[in-house]
Amino acid sequence: MKSVVRGYLDLMKLRVVELLLVSTLPAMVLAAHALPSLKLVATTILAGTLSAGSANAFNMVIESESDKLMLRTSKRPIVMGVVSKTDAAIFATLIGVLSLVIFWVFTTPLATLLSFVAIAFYVLVYTIGLKRRTSQNIVWGGAAGCMPVFIGWAAVTNSLSFTALAFFMVIFFWTPPHFWALAIKYKDDYSAAGIPMLPVVATKARVHREMWFHTILMIISSIWLILSAALPFWSLFITVLLGLVFARELVALKESSPDYGKTAGKIFQWSITYLSLLSVVLVVAQLSA
Repeated sequence: MKSVVRGYLDLMKLRVVELLLVSTLPAMVLAAHALPSLKLVATTILAGTLSAGSANAFNMVIESESDKLMLRTSKRPIVMGVVSKTDAAIFATLIGVLSLVIFWVFTTPLATLLSFVAIAFYVLVYTIGLKRRTSQNIVWGGAAGCMPVFIGWAAVTNSLSFTALAFFMVIFFWTPPHFWALAIKYKDDYSAAGIPMLPVVATKARVHREMWFHTILMIISSIWLILSAALPFWSLFITVLLGLVFARELVALKESSPDYGKTAGKIFQWSITYLSLLSVVLVVAQLSA
């Protein structure tokens, strides 16, 4: 029973969900210009966890065969036989519906709609439509991972704004270098599964250029976010500094380096730290404004 329960939790990819939710709270704080009620925050986080978990579970159902071919995913619950594909699909549906009910009852109609769109986009557009068809899969499919910003904002205001869009764009441009760094580390896995992630099908030079392109736009978007939200100057300074540290990590990704994969792993880890620190800065800056 313990292994089955763990299997269902693993279907939700809670570590990935945690990263997605890092952007939800600051979006709510920015939207409210204060700390929203504990009830609203708790229900939004709970519903967001179930929503993202539903999308991830559907992803595992759809990709169960390719997961068998990748060392990184070979111990997922469907592959190991802990949970059947049918039971996983039922579970994904149930928690997805539950998430929408919670959003509808405790937040706003727009947050509910955006949550549904996020699930559908991740499953239908990214997993089924893009992932195996283009090396730019994570660029456009990654928009699903930006949706917690809109959902958190809409949960407070039942509307969106240019500030919410700026925050969305920060995550949008952050996602490719973050994920490509991981794909560099697991390039052989993706190649074995026939998934055309950019580091699998492109030269190291092109991957590096595109990572730089998105990182620069991420920094520009973060400046737009701070200015649009009218946050204190110190937060602008720290935000730019965080972006420059991100860029410095990219400098070390030399295609001739014998530690190429190890350097990519460091970029992946720093990208998580970057997003976490940026979220803290946004919350503190808004509450102190």
